[in-house]
Amino acid sequence: MAEQVAAARTDGVPPARTALVTGASRGIGREVALGLARAGLDVALLARDADRLAEVAGEVRGLGRTAVALSCDVTDPAAVADAVARAESELGSVDLLVNNAGRIDTEVPLWEADPDEWWSVLETNVRGPFLLARHVVPGMLARGGGRVVDLNSGAGSHDNGRASAYNLSKTALMRLGAGLHLAGHDRGLRVLEVAPGVVRTDMTAAMRAHEGRTEWTPVERTVDLVAAFAAGGLDACSGWFVRASHDTPESLAALAAEATAPAARRLRVQPAADDDPLGTALTGR
Repeated sequence: MAEQVAAARTDGVPPARTALVTGASRGIGREVALGLARAGLDVALLARDADRLAEVAGEVRGLGRTAVALSCDVTDPAAVADAVARAESELGSVDLLVNNAGRIDTEVPLWEADPDEWWSVLETNVRGPFLLARHVVPGMLARGGGRVVDLNSGAGSHDNGRASAYNLSKTALMRLGAGLHLAGHDRGLRVLEVAPGVVRTDMTAAMRAHEGRTEWTPVERTVDLVAAFAAGGLDACSGWFVRASHDTPESLAALAAEATAPAARRLRVQPAADDDPLGTALTGR
């Protein structure tokens, strides 16, 4: 994997050598952090559970890479600022930000939702990535570019009648990423929204929507996508929404080479019919 990082073709933005992964103490975040370490990156690990973070940091160091454990709540502006400053100081830079930390609300219709829980989910899933990007991206731009991955969800692209805070947050996260892409692309910023499919984690295993599920998306598919993006192999897909259950680094590279849609893999309101007078306005930009 280290050779893949070194040899990857980019569009002028160097392959990432360092990364900051949120929610890195368990689940998808842990696997992504370890996958990036195997790919040759030094990794800053951010989560609230200091003990679990220390374990993952030990695993990263066991792979021969530098690890920085950052115990932090992603919704706390001062704590995030301090964590990013420490990551940049100890790693020298943060070339790749992986916004993975997230949570889901109780799976009920909106009118049954608990207001405090509902808002807390928005804070973690939207305010958190906003704060991380706000503190990490300026350093990237000053160095000529960098990359941001948001761990998104099919909930961001499809309507759902339950867990409204989670669905709203993942849709908002996709807009956040698209805005970063538009604002920063000319300055070397690359952004990717990655939906991992249905990976077996503590969160998904506890969800009513997945009760009785026996088939899960292998987490390695998400790791492969993030590692390929870190290496620069998917820079042509910046601004896209991709899904690990269907997309691979190879299929996305081939698709990007042939893409002609004006708003490829981006959120759009769909026309009501072929002759909808707003058809082009809704999907053409």
